[in-house]
Amino acid sequence: MNKMILVETKLFLREPGGPIFAILLPLGLLLGLGMIPSFQEVSPELGGQRVIDNQLPAMMMILAVVTMALSVLPAALAAYRETGVLRRMSTTPVSPFRLLVAQLVINLGVAVIATVLLIGLGHLLHDIPLPKSPLAFAGVFLLGTASMFGLGLLITALAPTAKSAPGIGSVLMFPLLFISGMWIPRELMADVLRRIGDFLPMAPFAQAVRDTWAGNPPQLLHLVVMAATLAVTGTLAAKLFRWQ
Repeated sequence: MNKMILVETKLFLREPGGPIFAILLPLGLLLGLGMIPSFQEVSPELGGQRVIDNQLPAMMMILAVVTMALSVLPAALAAYRETGVLRRMSTTPVSPFRLLVAQLVINLGVAVIATVLLIGLGHLLHDIPLPKSPLAFAGVFLLGTASMFGLGLLITALAPTAKSAPGIGSVLMFPLLFISGMWIPRELMADVLRRIGDFLPMAPFAQAVRDTWAGNPPQLLHLVVMAATLAVTGTLAAKLFRWQ
């Protein structure tokens, strides 16, 4: 398994466009937007915090995760299926399942690297507070990331071609990012939009990250929605996934 991960990592780094985009875009947005004066002002709507304190870094972290989960991962696996790599591997002692696991590990690693850089550089350059509940934050991050990768695997299972996989991911990603508070803080949204977002895959992840970042416990509803998303998408992806 370790050798498979090493080989896939080398192949992964030969075309680093997706991973670099997933790391540099959120990081650049965080550092650039953090220089806007209004984002550094205390906002009563955000409980006396600045936008840059946890709203902005949390959403940039979510952006990094979902870019890998809904775009990079489906494109890679769908390409392997379309070019016959998975079919040929199924005739060898090396199971295609190992390739799937290796891809998950690599993509998760990039998401973790992006998150660490966002937290570290945001703290150093913009004095963004570190997560006040680090263990709860880590747990929420893992659960939310797993749910996003479950959704990505479902996209892979349903996508008819390699080119269509990232397109399907983008169609899902941008509306979900919007209702999660990517461009407008959830506190400023209409109640009906916030309530709808609570039951969709991404908004609970974003809100739970913000809650634990600020030292508050995540809401039970959000944990349930993330766990349910993982269970449903993972089950459907396993049943519908085609090796050829």
